[in-house]
Parts: sequence; C-alpha cells; structure tokens
Amino acid sequence: METEAMDPAQEFVAKVHARQKPVLEAIARWDSPVQQFYENTTVFITGGSGFLGKQLIEKLFRATKISKILLLLRSKKGKPIEQRLLDMLQDPVFDAVKELHPNFAEKIVPVAGDVAEMKLGLSEKDWNLVAEETDIFMHVAATTRFDEPLKIATLINVRGAREALLLGKACKKLKSYVHVSTAYSHACENMINTEVLEDFYKSPIDPETLIQLAETLDEEKLNEISSGLIKNWPNTYSFGKAVAEETVRSMAEGLPLCIVRPAIVIVAHKEPTPGWLDMSNVYGASGVVLGPGIGLMHTIMADNDVNIGLVPVDYVNNAIIVSAYETYKKVQKGETTPKIYTVTTSTRNPTRWGWLVDYTEDHIAKNYPSPSAIAYAFAWGTNNPTVFWLYSWLLHFIPAYVIDAVCYVLGKERRFVKIYTKMFKMSMALSYFTVNDWRFIDDNTAALYDGLSTIDKTIFNFDVTQLQWTEYMVLWCLGLRKFIVKDGLKGSGYAVKKQFFFKILFCVLFPAYLFLLYKVFVFAVSSLYLVLRLFF
Repeated sequence: METEAMDPAQEFVAKVHARQKPVLEAIARWDSPVQQFYENTTVFITGGSGFLGKQLIEKLFRATKISKILLLLRSKKGKPIEQRLLDMLQDPVFDAVKELHPNFAEKIVPVAGDVAEMKLGLSEKDWNLVAEETDIFMHVAATTRFDEPLKIATLINVRGAREALLLGKACKKLKSYVHVSTAYSHACENMINTEVLEDFYKSPIDPETLIQLAETLDEEKLNEISSGLIKNWPNTYSFGKAVAEETVRSMAEGLPLCIVRPAIVIVAHKEPTPGWLDMSNVYGASGVVLGPGIGLMHTIMADNDVNIGLVPVDYVNNAIIVSAYETYKKVQKGETTPKIYTVTTSTRNPTRWGWLVDYTEDHIAKNYPSPSAIAYAFAWGTNNPTVFWLYSWLLHFIPAYVIDAVCYVLGKERRFVKIYTKMFKMSMALSYFTVNDWRFIDDNTAALYDGLSTIDKTIFNFDVTQLQWTEYMVLWCLGLRKFIVKDGLKGSGYAVKKQFFFKILFCVLFPAYLFLLYKVFVFAVSSLYLVLRLFF
C-alpha cells in the first residue's frame, strides 16, 4: 500500500523541527547554569496571556524546573480567570510541553488582577501572596495598540509599570526583576537614521505628571492635548513605553532589575514549533505578510531599503529568561546599575523590506501558497503616501465598494469596505516603522549571549546572527498558514496551480478594469463640462 507523499509545506516544517533534537537533549541533562538558577523558583508574570507571555510560560516549564508561576489575569467578557487560563492552555503553543510534562498546568496559579488598576488590581491577600513567594518578577503586560487613547496607554503602560515596580520592591526574596519594553521606545523622529543606544534617555514628560493627567482629565480632554504631548513620537504606544522606562529608572534603586527591549516580535523560529504565532500577532507585521499571501491585500507602505527590525518570539523570550539570570549574578557581585538589552536583527543580521517582499512573491508564493487564497498573491510597495493612497483606492477600495454594492443587492453582509479601511489604517500606523531606519545598538545583548555556557547557548539561543532569512521567511508564511489560515499545510501543489490561474485572470481582467475606470473618468469629466457650460 502506497503512503501519501508529504506536502512540501509539511516537509519543510518537519525538517526544521527535527533540528531541535540537540536542544531537547541539552534540556534533558538539567545541568545548565541558567536551569540551576530557575530550579525551585516561583516566577510572577504579568501579560502571560499575550503572544509573548504564552511562549515565555511554555519555555520556562519545558526548559527549567521552576516550582510555580503566579500568573496575573483579569476576568474578560464575563469569563472568570480560571476559565481564561483553561482557554489559554488550549493554544497549540503548549502542545509540546503537555507531552513532556503533562501536569505542568497544575503549577500555574492564576491571580486576579489588572495592570490598569492601582496595586495591579490585586486584593490584599494576593498582593501578600506575590510578595511572599516571588523569586523572579517578569513584567510583560502592555497595551501594544498604536492607536490606543493616551489615557488607557498611560494607565496600562506607565502607571502599570509603576505599580508593578512597587510590588517588586515588596517581594521579600526577589532575585531578579525583568521589565519588558520595546526597541522603539526612543525611535523618535529626531533619532531617524541615527543610533539608539542601550541606555536610558530623557523622558518626554515626568511619569507622575502624565499619570496625574490620565487620572484627573476625562478622556476627551486628554485626547485633545495628546498630539502636543507625544510630538516626536509616532504613537501613544512608543510614547508610553518611553515614559515607562523613566519610571523604571527612577524606581530602580534596591531592585535587581534589567530592561529587555524587543523590536518587532513575530513567529517562532524553532520553539516550541517552527512558525508558531497567535491571532494577536496578525495585527502588525504578520498581517502585512498574511494579507498579500491570501490575495486580500495588494499594496504596502514601506521603503525597500529600510532594515526592518523583526525578531522571533522564541529569541526574545530566551533573552528574557537569560537576562533575569544575568541580573541576579551582577547584583551578587555588587553591580546595581540596570542593564538594557535590545533584541533585534536589524543591526547584526539585517534584512531589507524590499528583499522581504520580493522573496515572498518570487519564492514563497510560487512554492508554498495557501489553497485558501482568494486571489493572486502580490503587493505593490511604495514609500510615498500619495502613491500608497492611489494604490489603495485602485486595488482595494474601488473593488470593495463594488463588491459591497453587489452584496447589498443580494441581501448579503457588506464587509469589504470595512476590512480595507482597517487594513489602510494598520498600514499607515506601521508605516512610521517601515519607511524610517534606526541603528539599534545591541552590544549588551551580544555580550549577554557570549557570556553563556555552551549548553545554555544551545538551550536559550538568541544569537540573531544565526538566523537564516531565507528559511525563516518560509517559516513565517507557513506559520500563518498553519495557525491563522488553518489549512493544515496541505494542498500546496493545488495552490500553486490555483495561483497560476489567478495570475492569468489578473493579467486579463486588470487591463479591462483600468480601461473601464478610464471610461468612467472620461464620462464624469465630460458630464461635468456639459453641466458647467449649461449654467455658466
């Protein structure tokens, strides 16, 4: 009986996954310095239900012998924290650790709270629980929305950081405190095409002043002065993160503390499975890849020569785990100045937006397209806002209005204009980072990796120079297929033929579409001319 041949997409992922054997063998020895540091410790994590947080929890349980994770969770949409934890653990990111340690979930203790509230929304009992038991504190929680109102961004990202630091100071046996920021916290307009150092920069506003504004002004009034407050910063997210770093700097005394600044965090390179991501990661760079890949998005606002700061989620979390260990060692030696670790590929292993788009279209779309694609997979890129606006109308909005009109006549839901409006807003929000360049200095991060033992370099790898972009780009696209489109990584051969048909169809219909638009334009101009002559 003949066995069915493995799909090329499945074969590619399996090949990369098989290279994890040395990592698994190294973990199983349980004798690395980093593993020994974490053994029998209790880790308190905020933001553990997010994209970064879930993979961090998974890696801690799979690679170390921690005693417990205290996980800050808030009830959401009527779901209690216990149910939210159960739902979170259904994510495929936990499949590998479930096989190795079936009872790991018993070591996760959900703690009711909210980073947007005073004292993180903790009851007195839970505050004392965290203060008594926590050995390692990882503050990952943040709102990452670029268009978040300043009031909400401040309460979560700035006041939340302050309240977390106060809790960290209350922890009686704290070994290490990691504050997760972003590489773009100081990627300001006046820093474009310059170096961004692993150092503290002057805050745009005193943190306490900003917190008081958020606490006392209503949202409408704060929004009115928001543009003046965040000038030089592109959005409330990076602005809030910059102010939060000043909060960390001013409250660092007495804390074994470090800051980790990841750049644009995308799919896992290898762990726990190549290409893993969740839906929340789609509202960013992954969406810019997914949209063209399924034939829904056909224009991108980006500069082809910009070195884009992408970094795999497993590299970021390995750096977080190791930074906590290194911070403890430093403090034991009497070094109390907080270190900042920038995790990005754009400096030591850069890739340009232009190459990314070309490789996706020329290689991935031709060899690993999704059978779920609804149209020809292509995207026109530009760094000119006016041209991008024209492309968006030509390739997105005009077809969307036509399709929605047909849906209206047929009594179907009209959604395409809404979809493309969201896409346009997302592209414009991202454009600040895709048309501008910064050189993020990551010497501290490189030294952190170089100082590891050989076995820890294997278990907790975050050496970005080892990343092969041609391979990783395929994994990114296949991860989107597997975890977002959910096509089972099957039917790639059929999808190749489908894309060929879509291309022929596009080549035939697009000139006809342009000709029709031209005729409509000529008719409109002629009609306007006649009307003007009649009345004037």
